[in-house]
Amino acid sequence: MLNNEHRVAYSWRGDFENTEVNALHAEAFSHSILDDDWQAQLQRSLGWVSARIGYELVGFVNVSWDGGVHAFILDTMVASKVRRAGVGKQLITIAREHACEAGCEWLHVDFEEHLEPFYFGACGFRPTKAGLIRLSPQD
Repeated sequence: MLNNEHRVAYSWRGDFENTEVNALHAEAFSHSILDDDWQAQLQRSLGWVSARIGYELVGFVNVSWDGGVHAFILDTMVASKVRRAGVGKQLITIAREHACEAGCEWLHVDFEEHLEPFYFGACGFRPTKAGLIRLSPQD
């Protein structure tokens, strides 16, 4: 858990290294560390929110958009050592504020079922009907 010695600093479109986002993504989504170019990928996004304790990246979320009124939450990541301490909720709150400032009217998110209490409860999303097609073969 967090205490006063572990203050989290949040940043909209803040600097980051690909290696640290790749490491956080691997921890958050339980896979091996990849070599993705997040800096190139995120140049097409509306923005991103990062959370740091000191120099350590402990949270990150990508806010993609259609260039109009729809923004999309992608890749919400929180380091295991600070989960359930409000970091994820604050990432989403900041993402929501900046999407609204950009003129977006809708903020979309999709997620696995076990994350319903976070997105519906803590973050205020509401259920909607949506469709999905899996484009890659199942594991």
